[in-house]
Amino acid sequence: MELTDLGRFSEPALQVLVAVAEGPKHGWAIAGEIEERTGRRPQPATLYGTLSRLEERGWIAGLEPEGRRRPFAITPAGETVLRARLGELDQLLRAGRRALALRMA
Repeated sequence: MELTDLGRFSEPALQVLVAVAEGPKHGWAIAGEIEERTGRRPQPATLYGTLSRLEERGWIAGLEPEGRRRPFAITPAGETVLRARLGELDQLLRAGRRALALRMA
């Protein structure tokens, strides 16, 4: 299963996986990191729906709650999916840069 299988939820899923790849984070911290990176804070329904879908697929795991906050960590399966998607995006980025360089030449 791949991130693109999530359809319109693939971008939020990618953002969440990147956030938890650095280490476990709870929802509020994940939202803050996404906002820092993109300039847009995810809506709570989008964020928590994404967390739920990723957990159902086994790509993240909910950890023991810390008070009212429940941190999430990336799983080995999630890391595999993230590496694959980032590889695809890297290829797209390189192709786009080549195309623009040719256009400018």
